[in-house]
Amino acid sequence: MSLKPILRIFYLLAALLLATATYAQQTKEQLAAHYYSNGEYAQAAEIYEGLYKNTSNKFYYQMLLKSYLELGQTRDAERLVEKRMKDNRRDIYLHVDLAEVMLKKGEKKKAEKEYEEAIGKITADMRQTEDLVRAFEGAGRSDLMLKAYLKAREVMKNKFIYVNEIAALHGSTGNYEAMTQEYLDLLDNSPGSIGSIQISLQRAMQQTSDDRLADGLRSALISRIQEHPENRSYIEMMIWYSLQVKDFEFAMTQAKAVDARFPDMGGEQLYRVANIALSNADYDVAEECYRALISKGTSSPQYFNSRIGVLKVQFARLNRNFPTPTDQLQALRQQYDATLQELGKKAATLPIMRDYASLMAYYLNDVQGAADMLYDALEIPKLPQKDVCQVKLELGDLLLFAGEPWEASLLYMQVEKTYRDDILGAQAKLRNARLSYYNNDFQWAISQLNVLRASTTKLIANDAMELSLLISDNMEDDSTYGMLELYAAADLMLYRNQLDSAWQKLDEIAQRSLSHPLLDEVLMQKAKIRMRQNHFEEADSLLAKLYDFYPDDILADDALMLRAQLNEERLQHPEVAKECYEKILVDYPVSLYADRARKRYNALRK
Repeated sequence: MSLKPILRIFYLLAALLLATATYAQQTKEQLAAHYYSNGEYAQAAEIYEGLYKNTSNKFYYQMLLKSYLELGQTRDAERLVEKRMKDNRRDIYLHVDLAEVMLKKGEKKKAEKEYEEAIGKITADMRQTEDLVRAFEGAGRSDLMLKAYLKAREVMKNKFIYVNEIAALHGSTGNYEAMTQEYLDLLDNSPGSIGSIQISLQRAMQQTSDDRLADGLRSALISRIQEHPENRSYIEMMIWYSLQVKDFEFAMTQAKAVDARFPDMGGEQLYRVANIALSNADYDVAEECYRALISKGTSSPQYFNSRIGVLKVQFARLNRNFPTPTDQLQALRQQYDATLQELGKKAATLPIMRDYASLMAYYLNDVQGAADMLYDALEIPKLPQKDVCQVKLELGDLLLFAGEPWEASLLYMQVEKTYRDDILGAQAKLRNARLSYYNNDFQWAISQLNVLRASTTKLIANDAMELSLLISDNMEDDSTYGMLELYAAADLMLYRNQLDSAWQKLDEIAQRSLSHPLLDEVLMQKAKIRMRQNHFEEADSLLAKLYDFYPDDILADDALMLRAQLNEERLQHPEVAKECYEKILVDYPVSLYADRARKRYNALRK
């Protein structure tokens, strides 16, 4: 027989024996794990002894040590650890294992000595330090974790390593001053790390409700800015901090300081503050920021966007405030005309063209002017398809407002077909479903709304669910759908700003039945009508009645929130507003309004 076949047989037998041995070892390991998990530590220890003797595997060592400790065999445990320490001198974390054995024996001083010896052996080997820190973490000693990191810094002569780890340890023990100083020292040494520092601090502030962290950060930043007024990073951090705690006025003050000291930044921070203030409904700060940037002249990098920003603020105020005087609306119209004349009608000014169309249609009753503005928008060269479809949706809304539902539906269907699997398509489907509801085609509307309830977009899913429940609940209780048809007609009239006609329809529902499930909806719509007519006291009374009569209904928290805003912003009754916010927090803790109610309640309390 030649040599090659013999070698082949030899290798095959070797592989077979290795596989058999591996399988046997795995089987033993599984059996040992089974014994350990069932509290049969003696059987587990016996198997782990054999496994560890054969391989000196770290896992087998750890499990054998645990088994010994569970059995109270501290002498065996001590010998095991000491033998491993002798064979693995680099693994200083083994001192923590030995300390655990000492604690099991009740020898606390010896345990502490082992901890200190481990820290004293730290070298420039970062992996060694991290293994030791993990061992201290397992022992529940965050104080020793911190000492290990600080010792590693000292050994490596680098005070900027382990910043995040040390800061997190300070934070976990409530030492927010030390935590803040860690990050600010790093920022001083490495300005480019500002982004990661902000992320870490933001996470820390989200994870704690302790005001000391935010207050300490503010104090530290103010102190450093006073000491180093030329340090741009500290001022940027102060702006960032102010935005986190929603102190937009202070953020604006700091942004103006940056703008004055560092003109090369081109108003970048001030523009950022303006945008975030606008998105948080602090319109006064947003407008002041935009106007400060506009005052720099047309050569300013933020001039164009700030002109648009001012109009965004004005339009947002329209939607936020209750009825706006006609003279203010006309003045705003002139601002839109002047801005579009200066900046032109193009893709960059599309947002204000769309807002202007809404102003004309829904506030100034100039439907034709609004339609012309949207048609002009559709004529903008090379306008992205998504923008085209967004304008079509708004044009459809305008046509529905003008009493042309079929033309509106056609536009909605065009958008849905173009963006079937996109949020725009879902918005179009929702609008068409609402149109079916207005037309009393309730079954079709529900079938479309039920599809939308599974939408990945929370806002669309919530709107679809709300309308679906409104229809389905009242179809079940009213087989003729007469009341629901009346309500849908009133809803459409309200959308088209036919307030008196809508009120009559709603009155008809209330007169026909004293117990129909639509009556809470009727009260809500009547309250909204009175608010639009400047009858705020009557609106408040209707909302109070809704909550008193239907506290368990889906609209109860809506009524409380609307009533709170009405009393705070229009009726100047802060105590009533505070009471409404408190009821939301106490009676409806999972309400979508809970977070906003908490903020306003705290503000009114202060």
